[in-house]
Amino acid sequence: MMMNLLSCAWIQKHQNVIIAGPTGIGKTFLACALAQKACREGYRAFYIRIPKLLYHLTLSKADGTYPKTMKKLFKTQILVLDDFGLAPLTDLERRELLEVIEDRHGSSSTLITSQLPIENWHEHIGDPTIADAILDRLIHNAHRINLKGGSMRKKLKLDSP
Repeated sequence: MMMNLLSCAWIQKHQNVIIAGPTGIGKTFLACALAQKACREGYRAFYIRIPKLLYHLTLSKADGTYPKTMKKLFKTQILVLDDFGLAPLTDLERRELLEVIEDRHGSSSTLITSQLPIENWHEHIGDPTIADAILDRLIHNAHRINLKGGSMRKKLKLDSP
């Protein structure tokens, strides 16, 4: 599967990628490597952690830059959303995430990393109707990578004297 992703054909086809696994396993590293490969192939990529994205969307509504922010997200050919599922979503955050996913569906690719297994996403999103809408647009055309193993941070830590 990785060779297929490295070809960037998934971006041309407006498909998504979901990378799930425990903390420290390398989800963000792998997501950034795929985004960097896409950039080298001439695609525009944008990386942001989901909590920061939701914060910026809220701020952009307050300062009047929301349409400009959404346009930037729409025009980005590969949007890397890191750390899905770290904290419960508020009603407003669920709706914001739906708007981002809806705007991009069928016209660009989204790559999401999460510690949560995909089968728990519906429950995590909360509202069943919004969860159905988000997941229908995100998961059905997604390449899934489920990483297993221990934390790379623990393996690479410096020994204390």
